[in-house]
Amino acid sequence: MTQPTSRTRVAIVGGGPAGLMLSHLLHVAGIESVVLDTRTAEEIEATHRAGILERDSVRLLAESGVSGRVLAEGHEHQGIELRFAGTSHRIDFQRLVGASCWLYPQTEVFLDLHRARVRDGGDLRYGVASTEVIEVLDRARVRYTDLDGLRHEVVADLVVGADGSRSATRALVDPRRQYTREYPFAWFGVLVEAPPSAPELIYTRAPSGFALISRRTDTVQRMYFQCAPDEDADAWSDDRIWSELQTRLAGDDGFRLQEGPVLERTVLPFRSFVQTPMRHGRLMLAGDAAHTVPPTGAKGLNLALADVRVLAECVERALLRGDDAALDTYTDRAVARVWRAQHFSYWMTTMLHRLPGATDFDEQRQLGELTSLVSSEAGSTYLAEGYTGWPQ
Repeated sequence: MTQPTSRTRVAIVGGGPAGLMLSHLLHVAGIESVVLDTRTAEEIEATHRAGILERDSVRLLAESGVSGRVLAEGHEHQGIELRFAGTSHRIDFQRLVGASCWLYPQTEVFLDLHRARVRDGGDLRYGVASTEVIEVLDRARVRYTDLDGLRHEVVADLVVGADGSRSATRALVDPRRQYTREYPFAWFGVLVEAPPSAPELIYTRAPSGFALISRRTDTVQRMYFQCAPDEDADAWSDDRIWSELQTRLAGDDGFRLQEGPVLERTVLPFRSFVQTPMRHGRLMLAGDAAHTVPPTGAKGLNLALADVRVLAECVERALLRGDDAALDTYTDRAVARVWRAQHFSYWMTTMLHRLPGATDFDEQRQLGELTSLVSSEAGSTYLAEGYTGWPQ
């Protein structure tokens, strides 16, 4: 059979938040695109991930016409609690930098973006198979197999790899340089049926390690504690989980978490990763395809949205104004923010987690760092500025 061929300006491999936001921004600029993903939209919707959105990420969703739901249904957090040595210390974002962040799950961001692209007649091709980018130098060509087993080809002016942390498109960048740091611990994440234990997120450093108390809804909460990367989540009973969490949050102030049934449990390894350049020929990378960060600094989704905001500007200049040199600026503009986020995430991670083999000196040094941070206006301001997001 003849292989069907379609033509578009930009082919986007990956239909998660990064790919959909880019497709939306290009649509607003009058540039057509095709979005391809091997997952179905329903599969992506069923993948529940927490989400802390920076100020500019919220503004991008609302002001670009995606949805104002984040403002109506998201939880605005004007600060966080840093808890160590059994005492909580509030970092007041609004007082320090005049900004907030929003607790809004990544699933909801995907739903908002998917609905916006469907509303606007976007060309979204989910559930495809065997997607491959076969040409990126003189022109861009992508092939895939549809649900009926028919092979298709998409010819485009540009192709964007937004295909996540297991990206296949990143291997097409040649030459490339990769920077990686593996961490000797993971997060044990639980979803629990219980009322909120606190109005804002609690980041905890305890002698036995890190813990994070977040929230999902008024009746379901998300919590994490540091564990070994090879920890068996199924070996932990509800009672054992709650005992570990309560121990890490315990203090002279008598604080206790609200308990309830554990609905989900999983172990989440993580690492730091950056690949450069983020452009090769007619191919650009965005989001987790080019970089990942530890979750401690809440930067992953925000970095992906910042990438595509810059990329949309570069693509618009190249395709609508004939300024191909704009594509050359993409890597430097994106990577500058990536490394700031890598530093912030690494700093938060190493300050709050207990390293294997840590000595008494290491323990006291970390407590000294945390004490210096919460007692310093400059230190607290740095955390608030990094957490709520640097201006784009």
